[in-house]
Amino acid sequence: MSYQSYADWEQSVSPFIKGDLLWKMEAYRLALFLGDIAWHDVTKLYKDPRMLDLSNQLYRAVGSISANIAEGYSRSSGRDRVRFYEYALGSACESRDWYHKGRHILGSTVTNHRLDFCTQVIRLLLTVIPDQRDVKIQEDRVPYNTIPLALFNDIP
Repeated sequence: MSYQSYADWEQSVSPFIKGDLLWKMEAYRLALFLGDIAWHDVTKLYKDPRMLDLSNQLYRAVGSISANIAEGYSRSSGRDRVRFYEYALGSACESRDWYHKGRHILGSTVTNHRLDFCTQVIRLLLTVIPDQRDVKIQEDRVPYNTIPLALFNDIP
């Protein structure tokens, strides 16, 4: 199915998905949309034998964005949520890279549109991630005691 706009696509989304609280997360909605429209891009890339691997990588990376956001959303602690949101961020950056590499087949209009959506998701995730991190992950400051080397001489 081909969509003329994000609004057209949103009308087609199942009420079961829209009824979930996750739907309120803009990065998730944009990632789902990107996943749907990427299907057409991947199909076009796949027709060129030189682009087989790229099309597979693109489809995997784009699909991973919304999946990781959903996975992170379901976690109960900020650190667990952040881990999956960071995976989604990595997939969004990777998707942007694959789109750039496929620009020769997809054309500049399609590529720029997809790069814009990837960048929007990246920006949203870069805003969400620090807000979700309730504890800064760092090593505790503790003194490290060293054992004199002479003690190791007695070990058989």
